[in-house]
Amino acid sequence: MVEVSAIVLAGIMAGSSVQATNVSVEADAGPGDHTSEIQAWRKQRVDRLKTPTGWLSLVGLHWLKDGEQTVGSGKDNDNDVVLNVGPARLGKVTLKNGDASIALDAKAGAKIDGADKVAAPLVDDRQEKPTTISFGTANFYVIDRDGKKALRVKDSEAATRKNFLGIDYYDIAAKWRIEAKWEAFDPPRTLEVPTVLGTVEKYPVPGKATFEIGGKKYEITPVIEVPGDKELFIIFADRTSGKETYGAGRFLYAPMPANGKIVLDFNKAYNPPCAFTPYATCPLAPPENRLDLPVTAGEKKYRGSHH
Repeated sequence: MVEVSAIVLAGIMAGSSVQATNVSVEADAGPGDHTSEIQAWRKQRVDRLKTPTGWLSLVGLHWLKDGEQTVGSGKDNDNDVVLNVGPARLGKVTLKNGDASIALDAKAGAKIDGADKVAAPLVDDRQEKPTTISFGTANFYVIDRDGKKALRVKDSEAATRKNFLGIDYYDIAAKWRIEAKWEAFDPPRTLEVPTVLGTVEKYPVPGKATFEIGGKKYEITPVIEVPGDKELFIIFADRTSGKETYGAGRFLYAPMPANGKIVLDFNKAYNPPCAFTPYATCPLAPPENRLDLPVTAGEKKYRGSHH
């Protein structure tokens, strides 16, 4: 699952998704139309990133252990999980047989899904609406990564959000909107994608895209991120990675192929959440998608990177 949560956060990636909604470009779109589209796409991308619950609001990622663990910001309260924000003692989280639950401290002033409850199961992000524990300007919910559970903590007052430096881009260039040849796989294949956690995610691969630049042929392998998606997802790296662009690679969404072709608009290549925060769990570019050419399009390395 891409970071990315298991659900493509509908607010793109849930207020968060790394996914950016693609607006399909017609083959006969003029230069002005294309430029305007990319400019609008960039604005929407930044607006999503800056929302109170976007990736810039992350302030913690705490992996849970089996059994009961106390949670809170107080270091002197012997909390098993020490948060960067919130009351000194928030409550207790229990993980048993893969299921998490919470019992709030009576004095914490926290809410469960906006309600004044004292205890509840913690539905994780494999579901569309994970259980959210809110307190002050912050909140957390449980994420599941390959069976491991963690508390993902967000704060609308996070320094990363308040001090966001904006995004630097390459110039918009029509040459990087590539109409590639599409080769469908029958049956579909599987692509193994490594993550920053050291785990491997497996995605369905419906086919591959091939294109030529400078007389040299290149291939790229899109995947289906979530069943039913209307776009294909691409995690790629290139010769700019680690130099002008984020080292672990960039993301790109492409409309579904039609008539044996697929549009790859690298002007929409963008940084994964891990470029902005150490608390995301991003996939890395697989060997199949490491292009031996500099893709001088899309987002550049974030100036405020924590790396």
